[in-house]
Amino acid sequence: QVQLVESGGGLVQAGGSLRLSCAASGNIISIHTMGWYRQAPGKQRELVATSGSSINYADSVKGRFTISRDSAKNTVYLQMNSLKPEDTAVYYCNSVGTYYYSTIGASRPYNSWGQGTQVTVSS
Repeated sequence: QVQLVESGGGLVQAGGSLRLSCAASGNIISIHTMGWYRQAPGKQRELVATSGSSINYADSVKGRFTISRDSAKNTVYLQMNSLKPEDTAVYYCNSVGTYYYSTIGASRPYNSWGQGTQVTVSS
């Protein structure tokens, strides 16, 4: 399977910045999409930004957050500027693609999630 490891969360004051990173590892053949989702307490998980054939942002983060990828490192980043208290959530990395399943000697699709990293923005 494919594993995702996130880093970069933390506590920041409103107006501050944070940069999240997520590295994918495993027998990856191709990555179609990498992206970020978040879940605040008592709320459903929501899309923040994705990078695939196109880049998409939630309306709430447009102009403040920037998603980027380093394909050579199978890594996706989320630069978060002008952070607001309402950005407080656990941020999850997601990746969709294909990997080599050695047990059967064939490629298989994957849809993997990271363990989540806490972002807290104080007012």
